[in-house]
Amino acid sequence: MALGAPRVWLLLAEKVGDNAQVRVLAEALGLPFEVRRLVMRPRYRLGKPRFRPTLRHLDLARSDPLEPPWPDLILTIGRRCAMVALWIKRRSGGRSRIVLVGRPRQRMGDYDLLLVPPQYPLPDNGRAVALELPLMRVDPERLARAREQWRERLAGFARPLTAVLVGGATRPYRLDGTVADRLLRDVQALRARDGGSLFISTSRRTPESAATVLARAVEQGAGFYRFRPEGGDDNPYLGLLAHADRFVVTGDSVSMLVEVARLGRPLAVYPLPVRETLADWIARRLLWALAPGAPLGGLGRALRALGLIGVPRDLEALHRRLYERGLAVPFGAPFPPPRNRSSGEDELVALAERVRRLVAP
Repeated sequence: MALGAPRVWLLLAEKVGDNAQVRVLAEALGLPFEVRRLVMRPRYRLGKPRFRPTLRHLDLARSDPLEPPWPDLILTIGRRCAMVALWIKRRSGGRSRIVLVGRPRQRMGDYDLLLVPPQYPLPDNGRAVALELPLMRVDPERLARAREQWRERLAGFARPLTAVLVGGATRPYRLDGTVADRLLRDVQALRARDGGSLFISTSRRTPESAATVLARAVEQGAGFYRFRPEGGDDNPYLGLLAHADRFVVTGDSVSMLVEVARLGRPLAVYPLPVRETLADWIARRLLWALAPGAPLGGLGRALRALGLIGVPRDLEALHRRLYERGLAVPFGAPFPPPRNRSSGEDELVALAERVRRLVAP
């Protein structure tokens, strides 16, 4: 660490897309930083612990040590990492500053800066910055390497090559074998209409029932990749970003949508059906009524300050932002033409300057 430089910690967990956003911001700061990797206890790898400043949800034996000297600045993202950041801030006597990327959960007054993407309403606490798009972006060097590695492997696919990038079920969206069958038929109809070829790639969240259905695309000459947790050099994601002519991405996947859009590639958002219980519907309506700027926004602000409610997510708000900026179209509309990269570098420079002011002497 440079002499006199603030101590910066990045709290990262298992979500690759989340980690990438925090790293983008950290690298833009131009300050030395240390990574603290957090491993969740098995029940909380998918399950959500009650929101409070605590380490109870961590597998402490497998996580990096969390001990003094405490950081001057914490950069993090997500519910479970935010809980750890709040715990550290308490242990530091309130000295550690917290910058939270993404959803402003609860205890908003305890964060020093919130960087809020368009799928969430902007809190009215004076410490929030609305992001044009989430901070995801593809590393240019990794993309350049993938371009060379996949050049020959993708050379035999007829043009236009349409990459179909598939996410998974996330509230309130549904993705199962039935939905996958509809998706497969729709993209096959697209190929029949426009010619060219398809390459379908699943991801970490794609359920096995959906992947099994999508694998049938191979019978008609399409490329197909079934995601493997252990990874490997056969994952075509970066190769497709480098070589595909256009993209169809399921609407649940923020990271894939934004990474394609920032590259300026022709992009169509494939809608997934909504599935929610009556209780889900009531809770979602209530949260929106209590959101900032809503009819009961004042009551919502008081409840959020007490840590009793969070802030709802609206992925369709992100879709609308992409449509408004000409970065994507709904599936079925003509693909937009390629455009210059939407890198957001000016926005990132301004964000980094604001973060640096938090720890300025």
